Amino acid sequence: MLRMDTDNTLKTPVLVLGATSLIGGHLLERLKAEDLDPVAFSRRPPSQDACWIGGDLKDPDLDERLPPAATVFSLSPIWLLPHALPTLKARGMERLIAFSSTSRFTKTDSPDEGERAVALELAGAEAAVETWCAEHGVAWTILRPTLIYDEGHDENVSRIARLVKRFHLMPLSGKGEGLRQPVHAADLAAGALAAAHAPATRNRAYDLVGGETVTYRVMVDRVFEGLGKHPRSLTMPTWLFALIMRLAKPFYPGATTAMGSRMGQDLTFDSSDAMRDFEWNPRKFHPRF
Repeated sequence: MLRMDTDNTLKTPVLVLGATSLIGGHLLERLKAEDLDPVAFSRRPPSQDACWIGGDLKDPDLDERLPPAATVFSLSPIWLLPHALPTLKARGMERLIAFSSTSRFTKTDSPDEGERAVALELAGAEAAVETWCAEHGVAWTILRPTLIYDEGHDENVSRIARLVKRFHLMPLSGKGEGLRQPVHAADLAAGALAAAHAPATRNRAYDLVGGETVTYRVMVDRVFEGLGKHPRSLTMPTWLFALIMRLAKPFYPGATTAMGSRMGQDLTFDSSDAMRDFEWNPRKFHPRF
């Protein structure tokens, strides 16, 4: 799917932080396919066969846990990364590929205080990573995915699938006309590795979108189809959807009133720079559960 520049091999050893994240398993598989034998760092062991070190970036003894690594892929929340940068550099880090999120832009003006705080954390962490790496001679690349999915594992598309399986319909706030660009975790793993190989990606940030732009309602319809079901959406006024979310919060902790207002908003980004620099070419949105 993504062409690698064979004249630009990764410097080893390779370390994957947050190896049990949605993207982690796919990235470990791709690294091993290139005979790179990565080291996985996470709180629990990955399901893939890989050298694993247990730990957390917040551990006080982090300097004793992290192994030597020239290339680091950071899949952990990016706000945990600035604290670990000095230790990673002391262990030999020369190249950093870190994941952030387009939520740093889409949730800035959210009516939900927690979501606004996440946007601030993302923006602050990105700035801290860029500044520190520039000052210490580490080549960095920041990747910001849109809505990530991995059938049966994520908390975005798969959450919709769980609701569909339980209630056999999906409530929508308004007409659900807001645009979305779902991106698969496996494509993000391929993109991260391609970016690590490409010299043009050094000291740059990229927004990574999925292979097509669809409305929220079409996204929901595709989830129904991926479950082998006929689409059944229930449209309702925004105020009613917000009331239902407030009532549902004790049973679905992730439910917020902001979810409804965003169904009508366009959350779209441009990946043309990524297409140019490392041939980003993700799949279209047709999930299969």
